[in-house]
Amino acid sequence: MRQTGDTVGGIVEGVARGVPPGWGEPVFDRLEADLAKAMLSLPASKGFDIGSGFGGILLTGTQHNDPFRAKGGQVYTTSNRSGGIQGGISNGQTIYFRVAFKPVATVMHEQDTVDTDLKNTTLKGRGRHDPCVLPRAVPIVEAMTALVLVDHALRHKAQCGPARS
Repeated sequence: MRQTGDTVGGIVEGVARGVPPGWGEPVFDRLEADLAKAMLSLPASKGFDIGSGFGGILLTGTQHNDPFRAKGGQVYTTSNRSGGIQGGISNGQTIYFRVAFKPVATVMHEQDTVDTDLKNTTLKGRGRHDPCVLPRAVPIVEAMTALVLVDHALRHKAQCGPARS
C-alpha cells in the first residue's frame, strides 16, 4: 500500500486462555462490555465482536447455544460460541474476540476538505505514515486485554476472597 500512497484496515483477534469462571457481572460490569469499551477506546478501532460475534445471527438458538457438561468435577461447555463469556461472566473457556481497525486517514493522494475560512480546497498527506495500524495495534490490544482481566481478577478477589483450586 505504501507504494500506491493508500492505506488499509484490518482485524486483530484477541485470545485469553486460563481465565477462571466467575469474573464479571451480569449487568453493569459485564466482562465483555469492559473488553469492548477498552478495545473501542483504541485509536482507529471501529468494531468489536466476541465469540461468534456478528456471525451468530446466521444461527438458530439451538445451533448457537453452548451446552454445559461436567467431567472430573469441572463444568465446561461443549462449544464456545459465546467466546468464553456468558451473561457477562467468564465461564472458564477460552475468551476470544476481534477488533476491527479502520484504514489510516492520512493518505498520499489529494482529498477534498475545507479550510478555516470555510473555502473548499484539497489536502495531500506528506511525510512518513503507516499504511496500516495493525502491526502497532497488536501489543496494544494485548495490553488492554491484560488490564481489563486484572481489573476483573481484583474485583472478583475483593468480592469473593482468594480463588479456590
